Amino acid sequence: MAFPYMETVVGFMIMMYILEMYLDLRQHSALKLPTLPKTLIGVISQEKFEKSRAYSLEKSYFHFVYEFVTILMDSAILFFGILPWFWKISGDFLPLVGLDPENEILHTLSFLAGVMIWSQITDLPFSLYSTFVIEARHGFNKQTIWLFIRDMIKGTLLSVVLGPPIVAAIIVIVQKGGPYLAIYLWAFMFVLSLVMMTIYPILIAPLFNKFTPLPEGGLREKIEKLAASLKFPLKKLFVVDGSTRSSHSNAYMYGFFKNKRIVLYDTLVQQCKNDNEIVAVIAHELGHWKLNHTMYSFVAVQVLAFLQFGGYTLVRNSTDLFRSFGFDTQPVLIGLIIFQHTVIPVQRLVSFCLNLVSRSFEFQADAFAVKLDYAKDLRAALVKLQEENLSAMNTDPWYSAYHYSHPPLVERLAAIDGLDPKTD
Repeated sequence: MAFPYMETVVGFMIMMYILEMYLDLRQHSALKLPTLPKTLIGVISQEKFEKSRAYSLEKSYFHFVYEFVTILMDSAILFFGILPWFWKISGDFLPLVGLDPENEILHTLSFLAGVMIWSQITDLPFSLYSTFVIEARHGFNKQTIWLFIRDMIKGTLLSVVLGPPIVAAIIVIVQKGGPYLAIYLWAFMFVLSLVMMTIYPILIAPLFNKFTPLPEGGLREKIEKLAASLKFPLKKLFVVDGSTRSSHSNAYMYGFFKNKRIVLYDTLVQQCKNDNEIVAVIAHELGHWKLNHTMYSFVAVQVLAFLQFGGYTLVRNSTDLFRSFGFDTQPVLIGLIIFQHTVIPVQRLVSFCLNLVSRSFEFQADAFAVKLDYAKDLRAALVKLQEENLSAMNTDPWYSAYHYSHPPLVERLAAIDGLDPKTD
C-alpha cells in the first residue's frame, strides 16, 4: 500500500495549528494582564498601556478567527481533493479561449489566475475588517476605501506583469534541468532576488508611496554626519509618506555596495520630536550594516533556498506522492506546492532558529548604537515607538521566542541599561 502522504501532511498542518494555537492562548493570557511589567512602570504611561492592551487583545481575537478559518480551508482543499479538481478545470478553461491545454505553462498560469481570484475573494473580508475596523478603531488606519482598492488593483497588475515570465522560467528550468536542477533553480532565484532588490525601490515601491528627499536641516546633517563617520556610502535620504495609509512608524535602509539609501517614515519624524532619537534609530540600522547582519541573513536565505530545491529534486518524480494528493500527472507547480506542504514542520523549525539569530542581531545593533553614545536617545526612541505603535507591553516568553524576530521592549531596555555606563 502506498504511503498516505496527503493524510500525513494534513495531520502535520493540524498539529502545527494546535501547537501555535496553544502559544497564541498563552500570549492572549499575557495580553489580558491588567498591569505593566515592573520594568516599564513609570516608563510607559498608563493611558498608552490601556490603549495598547485593548488594541493587542482585539488583534488577538481577530487572529484566532483568521487562523481557524485558514486551517479549515487549507485542510479541506487537500483532504477533499479540491486542488486536483481546480487544476483540472483550469486546464478545461484553456480551449474555451483558444489556448492549448497541453501546454504546461499556459495551464499553470490559468491555475494561478484562478488561485489569485480565490485568494482575493477569501482574504478580502479579513483585510477590510483588519484595516477599516480594527486599525481604524485604534487610530492607525489613514487610507480611504478608494486607496485600498487602488493598491489592490496595482498589486494584482504587478502580479500579472511579473508572474508569468517567472513561472514560465521555473517550469522550463525544471523540465530541462536534469541532474543539476537544484543548482539551476537556485541560480535563477538568486539572480531574480538581486533584480527584484534593485528594481523594487526604484520602480515598484513608488507606485504605492511617495518618496521625497529629507529636507535640509539639523536632522539631515546629523544623519549624514553619522553615516560619514562610519564610512556608510549614503547616496540618498528619503522620507516616505507612510501616513497616507497608517500611523505606524518605521525606518529602513537598502541598496547594493556603494549605493546605499535610508528611508524614514514621515510618521517616525512626526512622533520623535527630538532629532537625536531618530538618529539613534538610524544608528541601530547602521549597526546591522556595519556588523554584516544583512549579508549574513542574505547568505542564510540562499543556503536554505538551495537546500529546499535539493529536497524538491528528490521528490519531484515521485508518482506515489502526486497520486496521494489526487494527481495522475506531475505538473511542476503542483510538485512545488506539495513539497512545500510536506516540509512544513522543518520550515517552522528553521523559522524559529532564524528568529533566534535575528533577535541576537537586534541586541548587537542596539549595542552598536550604545557604543556610539546613543543609549539614552535609543532608549527613548524605543519607548516612544512602542507607545505610538501600541505594541504589546506584556508578552509570553514562549510565544515571543517562537514568533518574534525582535526582542520584547523589556529585554531590549534591560540590555541597553546593562551596556550604558551612564545608567545609575
